[in-house]
Amino acid sequence: MRTILISGASRGIGRCIAEKALQDGHRISLGLRDPSKIKGSKLDPEISGHDKILICPYEATDPNKAKAWVESTVAQFNSIDSVINSAGIFIRTEFNFPDKSQNEVRNLFEVNVMGPWLLTRAAWSELIKVKNARVIFLVSMSGKRSKGKLAGYSVSKFALMGLCQTIRNEGWEKGIRVTAICPSWVNTDMASEVKKIPKEEMTQPEDIAAITSGLLNMPNSCIPFEVSVNCTLEI
Repeated sequence: MRTILISGASRGIGRCIAEKALQDGHRISLGLRDPSKIKGSKLDPEISGHDKILICPYEATDPNKAKAWVESTVAQFNSIDSVINSAGIFIRTEFNFPDKSQNEVRNLFEVNVMGPWLLTRAAWSELIKVKNARVIFLVSMSGKRSKGKLAGYSVSKFALMGLCQTIRNEGWEKGIRVTAICPSWVNTDMASEVKKIPKEEMTQPEDIAAITSGLLNMPNSCIPFEVSVNCTLEI
């Protein structure tokens, strides 16, 4: 049984990851901007038990929120051995963006790069206490190659991949294993406007949750750093 911090668990992939972790018997601590999003669901501590689920207020761009979330989790469960960074935003900011859209680029970096950085940093002192800690990032195939005109999003995800590599390097001797999961289109709200791929042919959120579940249970000796996931052929 692990004690896992999971960001972005109110919907989409993050929610499926949290539900699967709960099903697998782990204790989960969810950082949510709006806790009402999970009220009445299996992720509600009132339904599944406060001994299994902790809900904390969290804003990805606020380092104080990350620190408070970590402290509350340790107070409740006595430890943290895994962090799953699944929170992120998607904005179609092109390279030649209008001046009024410059804040979009900043927002992409604040949420997609600095959010995971600050959260993992806040949990670091707890992660190094165990010999098989896990840090998992939901990156994207857009962090490995650039397609179309998604300059802002792609650059933020390339930066996140660089962060993943550095955290892997710094945590390796401490037993911390890092994995960057890089899917292409997943059947979530982010892909709602995609028409060229039927929704049933996209990767499903439950598929990513299954991959994450496997990573949490594998030994340190065989944890992949990168898991690329495609629903279409890329050459």
